[in-house]
Amino acid sequence: MNLALVLLAVYSALLVGVGLWIARLVKGSGEFFVAGRRLSVPLLFSTVLAANIGAGSTIGAAGQAYRDGLSAWWWNGSAALGSLVLAFVVGPRIWRIAREHNLYTAGDFLEWRYGRSVRGVIAALIWVGTLFILAGQLLAGVAILEVVAGVPRWGGALIGGAVMTTYFVAGGLLSSAWVNLVQLAVLLAGFGVAVPLIVSDVGGLSALRGVAETAPGFTDVMHSTGPGSGWAFLFLLAPNFMISPGLVQKAYGARDERTVRIGIGLQAVVLGVFALLPVLIGMAARAAHPDVAVRDQVLPLMFTEHLPPLLGSVALAAVFSAEVSTCDAILFMLSTSLSQDLYKRFVNPQASDARVLQVARMAALAGGTLGVLLAVSLPPSVIAALSIFYALVAVSLFVPVVGGLFVRRAGTREALFAIVAGVTVRVGLQIFNDGRGVGLVDPTLLGTLSAAVAYVVTLGLRPSSSKRHD
Repeated sequence: MNLALVLLAVYSALLVGVGLWIARLVKGSGEFFVAGRRLSVPLLFSTVLAANIGAGSTIGAAGQAYRDGLSAWWWNGSAALGSLVLAFVVGPRIWRIAREHNLYTAGDFLEWRYGRSVRGVIAALIWVGTLFILAGQLLAGVAILEVVAGVPRWGGALIGGAVMTTYFVAGGLLSSAWVNLVQLAVLLAGFGVAVPLIVSDVGGLSALRGVAETAPGFTDVMHSTGPGSGWAFLFLLAPNFMISPGLVQKAYGARDERTVRIGIGLQAVVLGVFALLPVLIGMAARAAHPDVAVRDQVLPLMFTEHLPPLLGSVALAAVFSAEVSTCDAILFMLSTSLSQDLYKRFVNPQASDARVLQVARMAALAGGTLGVLLAVSLPPSVIAALSIFYALVAVSLFVPVVGGLFVRRAGTREALFAIVAGVTVRVGLQIFNDGRGVGLVDPTLLGTLSAAVAYVVTLGLRPSSSKRHD
């Protein structure tokens, strides 16, 4: 019997069991959406870090390092830098607002700050974009199960989707926070043991440096070939980790501002250190297997062929843990966005708390199902699927959220013009310029800058005596 497959099955059952046990405590939407605003530093640290270490951070980063080398650190490193801004600038300020006005979602903040039209537009964009990131995370589970047991793509997506949907639908953020503690322990232990053994098995650091003889820039952390590689990821990823709806809503669940600063700040430091581990695995794979055709299979390949069977199985469970932990964070965005931002605000404003909770669970189930279907139909690239979401969030949400926190005069028009400008420029570059920027300027950065210009110009045309909400 396949040891890795058995271990993954047992581990998946454990995650579901822990989630269902904690779900008994969920009595209303407050516990489901923001865990009753009582997350401690350890729980906030673990649930944010578990959300940030997902398919892109493990399988995607290893595949990127297989191609580009050490500069793949920027995939996770950019997220860590963005998280520092969330911890010390955006997070504490938006937590205070959320507590004072009983906000549950990023959409609640946008409506409080700009009005219902902005809330509706962003909620719709997030729902569409989030499905792509969910599909991207599920592709990681597909890669693992395909290498371990030859499970077909549809089967791997279905198994991963079933695990994360079951425990999240039951308990929301409260279940996720506790399950993430288990996942994080397995993840960090698995990678911490696996990386030095794999690097040693392929010939040590000298073998990795040897690849640089035929691949210029392979050992240069600042190497970049343009958008989609190296330090250019900073423009795509850092803004997302400052204002991502899922991360902002996890910050809402903190018990106080100090918890936001310490919990999210510590996870940023750990994420920056962790960023090197999958990169070293990808570089080791390039030294040992220079002809891998599908880069998303690099990491599971190294775990199965360069580790003892038991350790390899634990390491694969760690990757599966990362994929599932990020999936539940994505379902968090999907369910809260549809139930609180769309259903309660636009469809049934008089809905009871119990009805909103029911719709949230139904939305999570529907989102999980659609994510599985999308994972089966998308091109089999984790990075490509995730980049769609990150670009959409950056160009549509970054300027309205940051502007809403620090520019008091801005209102609905500023936010809507910023969203339209950012999305139009980014989508236009995707369609008419094959997804490339202008010169060395990243297309997502161009979209975000366009949103900022539209925001500032519209604000400049606003009469000084006009009200914030139009």
